[in-house]
Amino acid sequence: MPLHPALDRVTDRIRERSAKPRADYLQRLAAAVAKGPARAHLSCGNQAHAYAAMAADKATLVSAKAPNIGIVTAYNDMLSAHRPYESYPELIRAAARRYGATAQVAGGVPAMCDGVTQGQVGMELSLFSRDVIALAAGIGLSHNTFDSALYLGVCDKIVPGLIMAAAAFGHIPAVFVPAGPMTSGIPNDQKTKVRNAFVEGKATRDELMAAEMASYHGPGTCTFYGTANTNQMLMEFMGLHLPGASFVNPGTPLRDAMTNAAVERAASITALGNDFRPAGEILDERAYVNGMVGLMATGGSTNLILHLPAMARASGVLIDLEDFDDLSQAVPLMAKVYPNGLADVNHFHAAGGLAFMIGQLLDAGLLHPDAKTVLGTGLADYRDEPRLNDGQLSWTEGPKNSLNDKILRPAQDPFQPTGGLRQLAGNLGRGVIKVSSVAPDRHVIEAPARIFHSQDAVKAAFKAGEFTSDTVVVVRFQGPRANGMPELHSLTPTLSVLQDRGLRVALVTDGRMSGASGKVPAAIHVSPEAAQGGPLARLRDGDIVRLDADAGTLSVLAPDFETRTAVVVDLSANETGMGRELFAAFRAGAGTSETGAALVI
Repeated sequence: MPLHPALDRVTDRIRERSAKPRADYLQRLAAAVAKGPARAHLSCGNQAHAYAAMAADKATLVSAKAPNIGIVTAYNDMLSAHRPYESYPELIRAAARRYGATAQVAGGVPAMCDGVTQGQVGMELSLFSRDVIALAAGIGLSHNTFDSALYLGVCDKIVPGLIMAAAAFGHIPAVFVPAGPMTSGIPNDQKTKVRNAFVEGKATRDELMAAEMASYHGPGTCTFYGTANTNQMLMEFMGLHLPGASFVNPGTPLRDAMTNAAVERAASITALGNDFRPAGEILDERAYVNGMVGLMATGGSTNLILHLPAMARASGVLIDLEDFDDLSQAVPLMAKVYPNGLADVNHFHAAGGLAFMIGQLLDAGLLHPDAKTVLGTGLADYRDEPRLNDGQLSWTEGPKNSLNDKILRPAQDPFQPTGGLRQLAGNLGRGVIKVSSVAPDRHVIEAPARIFHSQDAVKAAFKAGEFTSDTVVVVRFQGPRANGMPELHSLTPTLSVLQDRGLRVALVTDGRMSGASGKVPAAIHVSPEAAQGGPLARLRDGDIVRLDADAGTLSVLAPDFETRTAVVVDLSANETGMGRELFAAFRAGAGTSETGAALVI
């Protein structure tokens, strides 16, 4: 199947744009590879320190003939998605021995839960935790004793940060190991109804707590299709998972078998063998384009529009918002998973999941089939599904037809002909909008602006009954330089209630919404941000703002707008408390949202 013209065009544009940084990156990678297996260059004293606690594995490590696998883990038992990782290191070490290898925990990385910090001060550290994760993983791998690496991470900033580290250590083969989603709880739409009722004072806190606990109820990833599950999709589309690994539930025999297989693969692709697959060669422009296609086809999290450029830059690949926009116009929306539908990821997986979707997109010419993966024979391997037969893991061809066309559709008969992400540009700057779950009659909103400098102020105005007519809610000074770019997801119930009351409302912000953002039109990541004198800082209450997702524009209709002086806001309240003082250098040095808002690249 020839490649779709849009896929070809975007890939060529990225390749041309990235020619110099990618060449420089590959030159550094080749120099690192040329030095040979890392442990050959360590002194006896260096090695003795590294092996001192390894008991029965010492002799194997000293021989330096068996691959040593570094484990980078984001385990903690406060994140349901990462709770299963507690037992993984011992499982991995035992599996490594069976495959003639050794394994050591290279280091742990922090993993915060955005679900806990939503609407709280701690959310101002969330985006920057991605860069901290990359730095922490880099420290662990800098001991230079590893022939390959297994990365244990699932949630929002963790996987992007780990990819940034894997790219920085691109001479080391990398396999990403998921933990899987929790089993299904109460339906997500039922939970949302209780949330909205609570906002309106029609449900008690006890009722709200009961609904939340019935939704988030056990180990594993939250089951809605937010950033965490989008990350898992991404790793499969980019060839860094084993096929079918993303959505196998924790604590099952198949989940353990998949983890064992990941260890076997990590041991097989080092420079000590005959199938060397350094991570930096996999992380090329084709992998990132395949990941963007997966984002569009599944209606994935808007957070990845921030993370993918930062991840790509770590491997010398430059992605721009226009690339997302062009791919979105060519890639059909094939899935309806909450918040874009009623199903959760378990239902999506049961309907055919990623194996069906990847097969469909390959047949439509919308994926690069020759992209390198940890398996090595191209993306066609990812059409297959894992199965256990008498305890033995094997892969068989995935379904050729959707098993539930209310959740998953073929590429030729999608839910929508386009992927639902649009670039917005105009005299208010440049941003993005996700419209996959926004009703068509809400794609264009033109209304007076109401200006706020915090989400708490929006909620206070709502409680005071101040929203009585069509409104564009502008929440500015929420970018990376202002306060770390926290998600504004706690505004979702408030804005949803206003829309349900019949008002035409929209959100415009230089901040983020959650991967679970839904039916209210939201222009997000607007750049330049207000804290750097961006156009949002010149807006006033009552200005007529037009958000047009169909035309891809975001504008204010005010003749004197260009000559106004930008508002300057005292941001000192965002500088201290809950660890914010530790991140002053991050706020000062963060890049723009268009380039991923990264500090470390």
